Amino acid sequence: MSGWQDKVIGGADEVVAGLDVYLVGGAVRDALLGRPVFDQDWVVVGATVDEMLSRGFRPVGRDFPVFLHPVSHEEYALARTERKTGHGYGGFTVNASPEVTLEEDLSRRDLTVNAIARAPDGTLVDPFSGVQDCHHRRFRHVSDAFVEDPLRVVRLARFMARYAPFSFEIDESTRQLLLQMVRDGEMGHLVAERVWQETEKALGEVAPVVFFEVLADCGALAPLFGETATTSRFDKGLAVLPSHVLEEERWAALWQFHAEDEIVAISQRLKVPKRFMQLSLVLARTRRVMASWPTSTSGWLDWLNGIDAWRKEERARQAIAMLECEVSRSADVAMLGEALEAARSVSPQALVQQGFKGPAMGEALAQARAEAIRARLGLSS
Repeated sequence: MSGWQDKVIGGADEVVAGLDVYLVGGAVRDALLGRPVFDQDWVVVGATVDEMLSRGFRPVGRDFPVFLHPVSHEEYALARTERKTGHGYGGFTVNASPEVTLEEDLSRRDLTVNAIARAPDGTLVDPFSGVQDCHHRRFRHVSDAFVEDPLRVVRLARFMARYAPFSFEIDESTRQLLLQMVRDGEMGHLVAERVWQETEKALGEVAPVVFFEVLADCGALAPLFGETATTSRFDKGLAVLPSHVLEEERWAALWQFHAEDEIVAISQRLKVPKRFMQLSLVLARTRRVMASWPTSTSGWLDWLNGIDAWRKEERARQAIAMLECEVSRSADVAMLGEALEAARSVSPQALVQQGFKGPAMGEALAQARAEAIRARLGLSS
């Protein structure tokens, strides 16, 4: 965390000079773990909204006082407490008065490893033994108020995926709270966009399957992703992918062994971006082709038409490239690429120049593509 002290020591930063400022959250946690720190969040104790505005801070918090530094653009939040008033992620009343102490602010956080603050002189403020939990590689809740926010179940699962290389474990007392929250039906109060936001982040972590394993362990996988979602299917889908792939490819890999109606249902339920759903459908359809190879050119054309290979060529190639990761099926996957290349070698413009148009054009194009596939793959018809 080189350079962080300069922000609050010796008046180096006139904007925050005189404020009681502490570095908090992920920056402190990751520094203790020896991980790179990219984002720094700060908490300000004893200040008011008017004082922050007078110093040039720009307010960005909709539900509680959070500000952007006018130069560094890092987040500075007033110390606050929260009181549960309803269901879900947003059912809280916030108190951000100057009387709120640093310890009170830290007490509202989810995990002890996230409830550590660092003072300007480098002293760690650690009222919940988060430093010890970092050393012991343990995720433990700060208080029983953990159960007031069901999103914490999903967020903790994502943390397990991110910190899998550190062999973190969930404290048994915290695991019991996860089970309780699921039993109490709290997953049903989560907003779809928030679940997807955490899921997409988890897909980008080093061990995304751990995210789903944790959710399965506490019973949250089915309520969030449907009864057909299983870790065995997900693990099988991700097993052959290289580590550096797009989040949309990891998502598609998870669902490649599911039925198309299930893919559409979960996509609509979580409001998954369109490109994620479309790649998932293309991969699932292509997977089915590999399970039962077409014995005629019409079967190959049905597949290519079904994945819209004519307008979405890159998505088709993306799915084929994902399947190429299965070394044992490399010869089979090569046939997919050959069929695609053969069909796309047919020029619609050439048929137009021959005078074809309207329905006759469609029939001639299909026939030419079928002939190209037959010749390339050596099919009898």
